[in-house]
Amino acid sequence: MPAPRKYPDELRERAVREVRSSGRPITHVARDLGIHKEALRSWVSQAEADAGERDDRLTSSELEELKQLRKGNAELRRANEILKAASVFFAQEIDRPRTRPSR
Repeated sequence: MPAPRKYPDELRERAVREVRSSGRPITHVARDLGIHKEALRSWVSQAEADAGERDDRLTSSELEELKQLRKGNAELRRANEILKAASVFFAQEIDRPRTRPSR
């Protein structure tokens, strides 16, 4: 479960909109809204990436897709480890000499 967000989504959107529409420096807007300037800088950068204005950063949808792919990859790795362990176990069972029951 992800950690709770320190700032509500509405405040994030409002702060980003303020920076982008007013042209004011991020530090001034952050101070006026009581937000840490680096948090606001990150939000603005992400908004620019989402809008296709910068290509040095993944968009939110790409980040979500990457997160899901990594989660699926980890799940497949766990399944592979289980299958490897099972195949070793069954290979040992096959190699074990069988004794005939006495009559």
